[in-house]
Amino acid sequence: MTAASLEPLLFDPYDYGIHEDPYPIYQRLRTEAPVYHNPGLDFWTLSRHADVGAGFRDNVRLSSANGVSLDPAAWGPHAHHTMSFLAMDDPRHLRLRKLVYQGFTPRRVTEMSDRIREITLQHLEPALASRSFDWIDDVAGKLPMDVISELLGVPDADRAELRRLADLLLHREEGVLDVPVPAMEAALSLFGYYTDMVAARRKQPADDLTSALLEAEADGDRLTDQEIIGFMFLMVVAGNETTTKLLGNALYWAGVNPEQYAKAAEHPDLVGDWVEETLRYDASSQILARTAAEDLEYYGQTIPQGSKVLLLIGSANRDTAAFHDPDRYDIERADKGGLISFGRGVHFCLGAHLARLEAGIVLREFTDRVRSYGLEAGSERVHSVNVRGFAKLPVTVEVR
Repeated sequence: MTAASLEPLLFDPYDYGIHEDPYPIYQRLRTEAPVYHNPGLDFWTLSRHADVGAGFRDNVRLSSANGVSLDPAAWGPHAHHTMSFLAMDDPRHLRLRKLVYQGFTPRRVTEMSDRIREITLQHLEPALASRSFDWIDDVAGKLPMDVISELLGVPDADRAELRRLADLLLHREEGVLDVPVPAMEAALSLFGYYTDMVAARRKQPADDLTSALLEAEADGDRLTDQEIIGFMFLMVVAGNETTTKLLGNALYWAGVNPEQYAKAAEHPDLVGDWVEETLRYDASSQILARTAAEDLEYYGQTIPQGSKVLLLIGSANRDTAAFHDPDRYDIERADKGGLISFGRGVHFCLGAHLARLEAGIVLREFTDRVRSYGLEAGSERVHSVNVRGFAKLPVTVEVR
């Protein structure tokens, strides 16, 4: 179905995440236009849970080689320079992912639990002491980048600057449809920093992920310096922003539904369920792009070869075909198995374990200390195409 035949819909991902709730639009897409074409921006969308899940698994007909982002500067045959193996198909994708996994293991991530808790409290306790603070500025926007820096082995003295560069890299202004100049400059600075860091670890290895990636080996194959730097950059792009938005969305929706927060505050074992329901209800990553490697048939329509195809994660997670009463935020939800926020198939998110671990630790420390809280005026959503979340989220807390 085209924009002309569904003119009131006009699904535009450059606009929907900031100015309105996208979920009614998603519902219309699933019902009226399960395959939808926007001729102005020249993309197609798949919105039903079954189609999005199958799309993630169909890594042959739906290629990742041009990247996964809608930013024009991050799309095309050179997308892998900034998106690492996210912007590759097999066998290149499999080779690089296999080597990265030698260093970025679930065990290495789990062993960071105590350190993540320490970093959490460094930011959380001063914020709680003030009783009123901005959750993004003071906690959620700081912790993920600090954890990534800890994992990679960035010295404490450099972390604030890297966090500043990461914020610049990911910031978008309203109406800007591509990567702004300050973001490009921040990217160059980060690339330069990580290049020097890899060179230093080659001379003197340390007990960190950077050194582990340099040592990673599979059947005699090793990562090049550029491949390691690309993965480090990917962690900043994909691992930093999405976890910040997950933490913001969790606090926002539990604030809008205080009876849900009361459950987690009374029963801390529900914090993991709080994380999972937030991932479903308002996923950080709303959209991932693919390229049609051949003509694709859906519902009597043809998506032509070479077309940009958007897999609408946010829509799939609200599909009544996969979830009971999906527009209800319920941390005790029984039907969690259909969650699609980390993708499916060979491109399943390698950082899913880290994101869940970070969010679980931060929210557990929060519930241990906060009896109740309220959302204050002044919240702002981020200007982004691929992610949905907050740039500002002021809160007032009642500590235990």
